[in-house]
Amino acid sequence: MKLSCRWLVLVWLGIAASATADDRKFTRTEDVIYGRVFGTALTLDIFKPESPNGLGVIYVISGGWFSAHSAIQAKIFQPILNHGYTVFAVVHGSNPRFHIPEVVDQMERSVRFIRHHATDFGIDPKKIGVSGGSAGGHLSLMLAVRGGSGKPEAGDPIDRESSAVQAVGCFFPPTDFLNYGTPGESAVGEGILKDFRSAFGDVPADADKKAAFAREISPIYHVREGVPPIFIIHGDADKLVPIQQSEIFLAKVKSAGGVGHLEIRQGGLHGWDKWEQDTELFARWFDQHLLAGQQSAGDAAASPEGSP
Repeated sequence: MKLSCRWLVLVWLGIAASATADDRKFTRTEDVIYGRVFGTALTLDIFKPESPNGLGVIYVISGGWFSAHSAIQAKIFQPILNHGYTVFAVVHGSNPRFHIPEVVDQMERSVRFIRHHATDFGIDPKKIGVSGGSAGGHLSLMLAVRGGSGKPEAGDPIDRESSAVQAVGCFFPPTDFLNYGTPGESAVGEGILKDFRSAFGDVPADADKKAAFAREISPIYHVREGVPPIFIIHGDADKLVPIQQSEIFLAKVKSAGGVGHLEIRQGGLHGWDKWEQDTELFARWFDQHLLAGQQSAGDAAASPEGSP
């Protein structure tokens, strides 16, 4: 993969978000180890606002399924902190060393870890939100549709915890690698996503096995009854992740009886200016679906404009 292509996807994480007088102070705890894989430590940073509301939101640090501690930008999720949420910025193992199926498992481990230590972090283990963009959006949705019960027989008590999340707010996520932009268009490290081939690992050559692999890592094929409420913001001019990906995914969510909302950015490419304003909408979504009436009427718990 060319470095420029990788950073094309990562650049949105680093877009400057202007600070405002309303931004609230927070404390940051860095490099908390939530797991180890082949001797590699998996870490997250904890951002705790001065006046926490007792709830937590995971922010997935990922672009092109590449993750780095240096990409953590508090300014991007400052609006979520402003609403009182403790934010867990999760760094996963990066490609080419780790591939998407392994990264999904790592993200599930992060949820189990946070839930296991919820009392220590001062959050409700039954109400955890997740957010991210691009690959981080894909991983957020994988948690939404695949997260579930832990393994009661696991030797590690963390692995006995559930990896389910209770609300999602994400940007332009890939959702169906078998129908990418148009029906029948494969993007399993090919086509539009050919520059991200290393993230997919050893894709089976056999057509049937390849399709099975694609379905396994595509959120749309795991949508089920009881999926948590999902809010997606997507630009209608996005060339890397077509808006069709969000449209077909949310249609599937609604057909399963779930709650989903798509906010379209007219002319929006794969990222745009003023991210802080859009993350504010996610914060309101979490207020509506995580706080669930704990705040007074007229508060920030109002749903995003146009949402159901």
